Amino acid sequence: MSPPNADTLTTSNGTPVTDNASSLTVGANGPVLLQDFHLIDKLAHFDRERIPERVVHAKGAGAHGYLEVTHDISHLTTAKFLNGIGKKTPAFVRFSTVGGEMGSADTARDPRGFAVKFYTEEGNCDFVMNNTPVFFIRDSIKFPDFIHTQKRDPRTNLKDPNVFWDFLANNPESIHQVTILFSDRGTPASYRKMDGFYGHTLKLVDSEGKFKYVKFHFTTEQGKENLTVEEAGKLAGENPDFLTQDLFDHIEKGEYPAWKVSIQVMEPEDKDKMPFDIFDITKVWSKKQYPLHPVARFVLNKNPDNYFCEVEQSAFSPSHIVPGIDVTPDKMLQGRLFSYPDTHRHRLGPNYLQLPINRPVVPVVNHQRGGFMAFNNPGGRPNYPDSNLEDAPPKSLEQNNPKKVVTHGAEKVYGITGNYPAPIKEDIDFYQAGELWKLLSDKDKDHLVHNIAGHLGSCKESIRSLQIKHFKRAHPDYGSRVEEAIAKANSN
Repeated sequence: MSPPNADTLTTSNGTPVTDNASSLTVGANGPVLLQDFHLIDKLAHFDRERIPERVVHAKGAGAHGYLEVTHDISHLTTAKFLNGIGKKTPAFVRFSTVGGEMGSADTARDPRGFAVKFYTEEGNCDFVMNNTPVFFIRDSIKFPDFIHTQKRDPRTNLKDPNVFWDFLANNPESIHQVTILFSDRGTPASYRKMDGFYGHTLKLVDSEGKFKYVKFHFTTEQGKENLTVEEAGKLAGENPDFLTQDLFDHIEKGEYPAWKVSIQVMEPEDKDKMPFDIFDITKVWSKKQYPLHPVARFVLNKNPDNYFCEVEQSAFSPSHIVPGIDVTPDKMLQGRLFSYPDTHRHRLGPNYLQLPINRPVVPVVNHQRGGFMAFNNPGGRPNYPDSNLEDAPPKSLEQNNPKKVVTHGAEKVYGITGNYPAPIKEDIDFYQAGELWKLLSDKDKDHLVHNIAGHLGSCKESIRSLQIKHFKRAHPDYGSRVEEAIAKANSN
């Protein structure tokens, strides 16, 4: 029997559909028959078309591209996709807002996610970045609480600026990120025209197991462009999908966006010489002290063919790394290593890495079996280690070649177990925000003060007062101008 033509509508099991406009009934006006599989198949799938929305980064856009190595860093890392000038590695990116729902506006004031999946010859390597180099908090135990302040009030179902600023005022480590967020950088004009930062400190590991600390930067080649609060609000009403459309349209026209990929490099012995914890994601490294070293060029050159399959089901995690790259004791990073795969298992199922958009280009050989949507679990051999049976299970790299494998940059750690909150009065928390204030142009300062005053000004006085003290501690002029702008607005 010949299969139906590609343009013939079928049921999900491939049977040609004879009528897609009428249910199977008893007579023209009779009841519908349960045996109408096409009707049941169609309605049942429709009822299940939505998977759980991401708790964060719900609204996003994606594209395919590649990373091309432009400079040799083989002395720093064994990661194969970062070695060999001219080497290209296929990639997929998902840009997103953080706090809003699926239907929220692209132009909302929010950090932007910048997640990249590299399909390397050693497995997938994910860079889960943002368009800001720092974050609001430095310990992942605070992350659920912080995100709750970005969501709707459980009673009113409305956004509440009091909750937002109450959390920030009581966690002043956030002031650096707040200063960036309420500048015009908090409302980028295009995903193509913003930078990406892997804010966490990582390690690059060489063939001898020696490592250096690094931070990755993706610098846009399109030139940075941001929106004023008025422009962002106008676009939110006219086209809430403005950034999504901008990215799609430019790639569709062959105007492929690109970024220069660079790293800051720090010697391990410098760690204890710094005035702050280098694993604290609320801090940046001075580019004068640790300049950018070029590594590669990142290009996007193809739009998704199916948004749901490729963008909505894409799943990224900082725990997806390859030999030659290693993690650090960053408290936020350590929490993300668990939380990201865990939420993917909830949203997409335990076999989310078997979905085409997430599947590595190399063979996956493991002992995992079963679970929802398991269509690529290897069978026909024992699913446990150390077997003497004829079809023996796979061995680890160390078992196969123990002398040549270096996947981890060994580092001595020691200390007494306990809960160690960072001192909230640490001056460095305010120092970097103050340095950023001094770097801003007069126009940028005006916009920053205007944006903060418009949002913080609607909060309770006790919250405003505490937050203004933090701004003044960063820089007296910074706090005084915010205070004056709020007073002026509230007197009108």
